[in-house]
Amino acid sequence: MEQIQSFLPIILLFLVMYLFLIRPQMKKAKQEKQFAAQLKKGDKVITTGGIHGRVLELNDDGTCVIECGAGKIKFERAAISMERTVKLNAPVKEKK
Repeated sequence: MEQIQSFLPIILLFLVMYLFLIRPQMKKAKQEKQFAAQLKKGDKVITTGGIHGRVLELNDDGTCVIECGAGKIKFERAAISMERTVKLNAPVKEKK
């Protein structure tokens, strides 16, 4: 019984690490992967580097072509920021 009690803090530490660190990371990665899979032509996006543009092409190899002010640029789908793009496409609330 004493052996179990001596390992209990270590077990609880791993449980807390899983619940607060590992699980949320896995959930966010899953959401970003789903976001990248749902991209379609014509979507307005922002890359992680801050480039604003519109999706022109989606390729099967995980890349996409974005049209921006400088012309057409080829990016990885993973380089498109989920948070910034969602904020960009959010409906605008009118202020009174």
